[in-house]
Amino acid sequence: MRVLLIEDDIPIGNGLVAALKAAGMSVDWVRDGLAGQDALRDDGYAIALLDLGLPGIDGMAVLQAARRHGVATPVLIITARDALESRVAGLDLGADDYLLKPFEMPELLARMRVLVRRRAGRATLRLSTSTAELDTGTHEFTHDGQTAILTAREYALLHALMERPGLILSRAQIEERIYGWGEEVESNAVEVLIHAIRRKFGKGAILNVRGAGWLVPK
Repeated sequence: MRVLLIEDDIPIGNGLVAALKAAGMSVDWVRDGLAGQDALRDDGYAIALLDLGLPGIDGMAVLQAARRHGVATPVLIITARDALESRVAGLDLGADDYLLKPFEMPELLARMRVLVRRRAGRATLRLSTSTAELDTGTHEFTHDGQTAILTAREYALLHALMERPGLILSRAQIEERIYGWGEEVESNAVEVLIHAIRRKFGKGAILNVRGAGWLVPK
């Protein structure tokens, strides 16, 4: 899952990036309102985390501009502004949720899962096909009766494929979903991950379409 983080506080940003990556997400981090406004126009994000006290352009203005331009990406405001008026204004401008700092990572991750499920029209934590199931809360993957907890990268890769079973994703599309900006990606990184997953669950867990990419069967 690809996440956009718009946060100017360096220690908070570093902590969030590390925690989100550990949870199997790829993170693109921008540190001011102008950069956040530009980044939000990219519809490739599953969710955006938006601070309000940003340099350049305030987070409320970033959110307002995004919704005015038709950006549908779920936005979760993360801020220390606890006044009722601020919470109401953020939600009225189009935020999908509002979380006060300081917060615990399990709560943030749970709220993110809710918003992503809501956007996809799902009520459950599980992504399923006829032969496989991925639990987005525990990162457990089951294929043909074999169950194991995935590593962060394995989870990110399978999450991308399980969101749309039967759809072929190219190497570039998979890399975009499991690596953030500036992360060095080895030329065979995707193949190594897929090999590890197949070793655990069998070759049928992920199918290769020669010259096109990979998919999970419906």
